[in-house]
This record gives sequence, C-alpha cells and structure tokens, in this order.
Amino acid sequence: MRKPMPDADWSQAAMAREPFVALVRDQGRQHYRSLPWRHIDDPYAVLVSEIMLQQTQVARVERFWRRFLGALPTLDALAAASTADVLELWQGLGYNRRALALKRTADECAARYGGQLPESYDELVALPGIGPATAAGVRAFALNQPGVYLETNVRAVLIHCLFPEADGVRDRQLEPFAADTCPTSDPRDWYYAMLDFGAHLKATHPNPTRKSAHYARQSAFEGSRRQKRSWVVRRVLAEPEGIAPAKVLAELSATEQGAGRPAVDGALFESIVDDLVAEGFFRRAADGALVA
Repeated sequence: MRKPMPDADWSQAAMAREPFVALVRDQGRQHYRSLPWRHIDDPYAVLVSEIMLQQTQVARVERFWRRFLGALPTLDALAAASTADVLELWQGLGYNRRALALKRTADECAARYGGQLPESYDELVALPGIGPATAAGVRAFALNQPGVYLETNVRAVLIHCLFPEADGVRDRQLEPFAADTCPTSDPRDWYYAMLDFGAHLKATHPNPTRKSAHYARQSAFEGSRRQKRSWVVRRVLAEPEGIAPAKVLAELSATEQGAGRPAVDGALFESIVDDLVAEGFFRRAADGALVA
C-alpha cells in the first residue's frame, strides 16, 4: 500500500507550476518520439517495453520488443514457454534477471488472474520485477490512469527544471511534484512529454540525473562479473542436453585470456554458477551437468 504523500511545495522549486507544465507540454511536442509501444492499450505489451527499457537504450529495445512479442504475444504464451526459450529471446539485451522476473510474473498471472495483468497499483507492484515506476508506467501508458511515474527521464526533467542548483536530490523530494503535475485526463500523453523532454535534456545537457541521490554510474561491462555471468548463461543455453561445469570454466577462461585478461578463478566461477542456479537460469543435473 502506498504511503500518503506530502503536497508539492512549489515555493521550494525553481519554477512555478503553470510555467513548468507549459514548458513540458511544449518540449514534449517538439521532441516527440514515435515508438511502437506507444498509444496501445495492451498492458502486457506495455509491461514488456517497460521491463526492457530498464537499463537499456530505446534504439536497442525496439528490435527486441518486436521479436519477443512476435514469439510470445500474450502473458499465457509467456507462461507456457520454457525458461530457456525466454532467455534465448532475451539474449543481447543484458540484465537477464529481467527476463526471469517477467516469466515469473506471467506464471503468477496465469495462476491468479486468468492470464491477465491486474490493473491496480498494489497488485502490480506485488508481482516479480515490477516496482513502483513500472507499475505506474503500465497504468499510465496502457490504461491511461494517473500516478507517480518516476523513471530516469522524468527524474531528469524534474531536477533540471525544479531543482537545478541542488545536489543529492532524493526521489521523495520529486514525487510530490510528479503527483501534482500528472493530469487525470491524459496521463499517458503527459508522461510521453516528460520522457521525450528528458531524453532531449540528457542528449543536449550534462545529465541532470547525476544530481540525484540515487544516481549510480554503470560499471564497465568488459571483464566484469556481469559479463562472465552473461557468457555462462549463453553457453549453457547453447547445450540443451547439458554441459559439464569444467568445460564451461575452461572455455570461459580461454575466452578471457583471448581478450588479454586472466583465466577465471575456480572459486569465482563456482560462485557465479551458484548464483545463476539459485536465480533460476539453469539447474544442476544429477551428474553435475548444467542444464537450461
């Protein structure tokens, strides 16, 4: 259940409410992006876009979104698919935990909601991988229902316009302004304007979200644990009958050494495999093989 939110105190902001709303509307019109998941009323298709857009650029998501929905057009289709097939469709997007969470959401919706996404905020945020912003995004974009949709581009607009001199801005400071400006008549178009204005700001100004207390620069991918995890997942998926961990470790180490990095430590490898098994990416068979 959402906690009560304080009223927006516009005396603390760098702009008054009416000029801010007018600016967002104007900038949204000027920088509007026509994207395939816009102006549709399919909550599942919107959810897939929202999950994919977490930590992934729009240009990459477009191709994957179309492919994913082409193969799994409904929540029931996703629930019926194997985890291996879902992960295979996700390969190339990164952050594969998102795919597993989406699959678990489909399984839960098939069991509890007749294969449909629930419409209430509280029921949505109770599903795997759906946080406050994703729930608000599904409600705003698929159902045209108002809410506090505070994702990175929206955050950029609020900080740039309302708190341009501040540092360490917390989301709880921004949420009342997001709530106060989101209209009840057309929240979908309002947040499209916020998103497009925010994308423009980030492309033409120093990223305003760096002033957020929640901003974290993404670590380098090459050579990282995240890269090794991704490599292991791809390798296991490529062997439907299973593959020995020692073979995976040897091939991963050869790949790392080929890139000029050290061979992978056995303890690190086992830790990665243990994490991936615990998270449901694959399992250990009775003979010890890794099986997707």
